[in-house]
Amino acid sequence: MDIQDQLKNLFPDHVTKKVEEVKGESDAIWMQDNPIVCKYEKRKGKPITILEGYTGATEDFKKLAKELKTKLSVGGSFKDDKIIIQGDYRVKIMEILKEKGFKVKRVGG
Repeated sequence: MDIQDQLKNLFPDHVTKKVEEVKGESDAIWMQDNPIVCKYEKRKGKPITILEGYTGATEDFKKLAKELKTKLSVGGSFKDDKIIIQGDYRVKIMEILKEKGFKVKRVGG
């Protein structure tokens, strides 16, 4: 007798979820009404792109930062509720965020 059969005998009314459905729910990022601000700065002579204004959970914003860094193959960090990406990638970042369904506002230059 398998463990699954034992569980079915103990809990006949229980409905199991597929692993794919559970993964899909955890990957969802909360969307907001206000736009995310995408701005460009130079720090110590080097260009950076800063994203701020996300009002959802901090963990979701960290996931978004990691995804952007891997898609663009660049370095960056997450500090003080801001995503800092090394380099001027405003156009590419705005395209990625719009594909995900976010509203993005470009600030500066």
